[in-house]
Amino acid sequence: MLTRRTLIQTGAILGATLAMPHIARAASKTVRLGHASNEIHPGHKLAMSFKEALDEILPGAFDVTIFPNRQLGDDKQNLESAVAGTLEMAMVSGVLIPLVTGRPAYDAWQLPFLVRDYDHFEKLALSPIGQKMQDDLEPAGIIGLATADIGQRNFLSINSKVRTVADMKGLKTRIVPVPLHKAIWEALGTAPVGLPYGEVYGALETGVIDAVEINVSSMLGENLWEVGKNFTLTGHYPWHASNVVSTGFWNTLSDEEKEAMREAGRRSVSATLAYAKEQDLSGRDELREKGVEIIELENLAEMQETVAPLTAEWAKKDPLIAEFVEAARANS
Repeated sequence: MLTRRTLIQTGAILGATLAMPHIARAASKTVRLGHASNEIHPGHKLAMSFKEALDEILPGAFDVTIFPNRQLGDDKQNLESAVAGTLEMAMVSGVLIPLVTGRPAYDAWQLPFLVRDYDHFEKLALSPIGQKMQDDLEPAGIIGLATADIGQRNFLSINSKVRTVADMKGLKTRIVPVPLHKAIWEALGTAPVGLPYGEVYGALETGVIDAVEINVSSMLGENLWEVGKNFTLTGHYPWHASNVVSTGFWNTLSDEEKEAMREAGRRSVSATLAYAKEQDLSGRDELREKGVEIIELENLAEMQETVAPLTAEWAKKDPLIAEFVEAARANS
């Protein structure tokens, strides 16, 4: 015979049983996401937007901790750790992906003057070719979840003011030491110098380099305005960055968890691009207030014409690059 006490106990057991899926979610998967940017940089926004979207899509499934400011190493070290499977996730500069993984397609994002602006970038990033670029990384040990422009690149010089392409000639200019960047800046007549990102401030301060191709976000975040006062607007290519996840960690996930991570990646792209676009424009006013002269390049068309042959040259290096070039030109 069922007594009132028995019914209460049965109800409690049933309630606990119905709550079990929630309890199971409490055993969330630990995710460390390392990157080299500071907290005001759009790269950090890309990492944070991903975490926030993932929490909304699948609450409690993941415990994502973000390590900014090179806490787990510089850009290259974070990427290498993700490839090796010793770090679950990284937000990394896309320019390093071909260098570390041997997959050349990501160079396409920085073919000079191909991607026009933040809106154009968004169309490509969320298009089939953008997804193909990310899928191409899997054989190298990482899965691409999001790619965003974290700041169009311009030109900072410490002594001479660059008003024309001719003014760039001979300037010792910091680049990431990759073939595409070397080819671009040699074509423009600079003397490229490969340096890690964290050494740029000191190299400008001591005159080891005369200039750096850089974006507004890094000017502000790394305090480069303290050592460089001549900022020439060229917008020569985006600085693309990606959230990537180690395939070792990826393969431990359920289909539901994988789709949640992919969707979080997609959502993080638009949020990051909106932030980067706003910061790029408002940041110029902030730089002016800090004594930086914002200069318009007088012969931008000449700069574009000088580096244009590199797009055709790089398109021959990989079918995905050629496909990306075609998509970028069609998506105008």
